[in-house]
Amino acid sequence: MAWVGGVLYLLALVLLIGGAPRASGTVHGAGGLLAASLLVGVLRRAPRTALAMTLFGSTAVVVFTSGPVTISTSASYQGQFLPNLAVDLVLGVLVVRGTRRASIVAVALSFTAQMLLIAGFAHGDDMTLNSVIAFLAMAASCMVGLLARERREHTVALRTQEVAEAVTAERLRIARELHDMVAHSIGIIAIQAGVGSRVIETQPAEAREALRAIETTSRETLSGLRRTLVALRQADPGAADSVRAPLAPSPGLADIERLAAATADAGVRVDVRHSGERRPLPADIDLSAYRIVQEALTNVVRHAGTGRCRVAIDYGDEELSVEVVDDGRGATANGSAHGFGIVGMRERVGLLHGHLSAGPRPGGGFRVAARLPLPEPVDVPVEAR
Repeated sequence: MAWVGGVLYLLALVLLIGGAPRASGTVHGAGGLLAASLLVGVLRRAPRTALAMTLFGSTAVVVFTSGPVTISTSASYQGQFLPNLAVDLVLGVLVVRGTRRASIVAVALSFTAQMLLIAGFAHGDDMTLNSVIAFLAMAASCMVGLLARERREHTVALRTQEVAEAVTAERLRIARELHDMVAHSIGIIAIQAGVGSRVIETQPAEAREALRAIETTSRETLSGLRRTLVALRQADPGAADSVRAPLAPSPGLADIERLAAATADAGVRVDVRHSGERRPLPADIDLSAYRIVQEALTNVVRHAGTGRCRVAIDYGDEELSVEVVDDGRGATANGSAHGFGIVGMRERVGLLHGHLSAGPRPGGGFRVAARLPLPEPVDVPVEAR
């Protein structure tokens, strides 16, 4: 359909020039400008071809409709340059969509062609007036095109930046999940393996318990890894249906007792204390609170050198408070020099606009405390019966 419009444009020019040879220049110019509307389809598909056709049409209108110019008839020929406005509009679109080099070449050729037409077929004051009008119209069209081009490039840059930030945030989220899930389990497995190797000869029952704990922890870790991998594969629309298995629910504060039992098997007894009204929490807050406790207990098992610690969970009206305290040998404020545990905690708390403090206690030991803001409850009106 686009090229049909181009053919109709050429036919309209032939009819305009040959059908009304005695009409004024203004009539011919207005007709040529209206006929250029038939090139909208060509302009969308091939802007350069549309520019060439509008240049040809404006030149044809001026050349084939101009006659001897006298003082009485010069005014009637001032409108014969109206088709140049169509050239300027096409130039604006070309500046937006084309390359900079192609835009510069197109502007130079169009400006030269228009000035030559005005110089050859306008006289006296008409030549000066039409030259100024042609220059201003072309400059305005190019400026609008440049502004539209810059806005589009800025929009594309913003969209690219948003995509990159989203990818980075997702990578960090996956890294935190894998670290918090695997580090705790591997720490327990390492401790249980050490216990088993020391007592396997003298205390077979204790060795069997250690192996049983290793097996249980390994299975839970594999299940968590599979859940994470399945979730990642389900994000791909082309993933096979066989991979779309039902996912186990993500852990939360309801699993703290089980986490404490696993930590106790690793040699650290956990005293869990709850305060406030225990209630369901948003999934992101529930998971983050669990992961913070999990990572803090992992650090106690691996670094504190103590046999007990305390976990306090306070369900406040406006925020959830989580605290893990031990009386071990403490650590630096940033944790292990080669670890990412406390860094991951800070990222989790920061995403939820909360506050985290982690560092040695004045009296010895280490303390991790997080405060996570809770959303305001939504009051649902109850209809009276």
